[in-house]
Amino acid sequence: MAKQICIFASGTGSNAQKIIDYFKHHVDIRVRLIVTNKATAGVLTIAQKEGIDSHILTKNELSSQAFIAKLQQKNIDLIVLAGFLKLIPLSLIKAFPNQIVNIHPALLPKYGGKGMYGMNVHKAVRENNDTTSGMTIHYVNKQYDEGKHIFQASCDIFPEDTAEMIARKVLVLEHGFYAMVIEGLLA
Repeated sequence: MAKQICIFASGTGSNAQKIIDYFKHHVDIRVRLIVTNKATAGVLTIAQKEGIDSHILTKNELSSQAFIAKLQQKNIDLIVLAGFLKLIPLSLIKAFPNQIVNIHPALLPKYGGKGMYGMNVHKAVRENNDTTSGMTIHYVNKQYDEGKHIFQASCDIFPEDTAEMIARKVLVLEHGFYAMVIEGLLA
């Protein structure tokens, strides 16, 4: 039986699309469900276009036993956070131990924690005149961005790079590596 991935995303879903594309014809791994906390998230359009079931979370549903049971009934092997901006509750972490991963647009432990996402991270990198940035794939624990690192990739940052240019460089890394790392975790 194929391994089942559930992608959690809050935004446009560019990483979700890359993951879906990567596993579209994979024999052993498939994206089974897209979960979002925003009814207007672009990732829902992707789910519909790709014929993947989707679910919009209600306010307190993320920590509910009913939601956990739904994921278990779908035989989810790995929950993949791809721009999901909610803290994962301990009940979900306990139900899926070492089966929830996240991608962060910085070389953790730098620029992690609450509020450090998207352009907030890239602006901080620019303001601190860092010469490298990158992305980190890590297991999820009860704190934002503090789980055990699985993989990191870096890119050079030049003095003329704006936060937007840094964001584009990091996104190239995310798109290039996230699905491959997921595949390795499920192998």
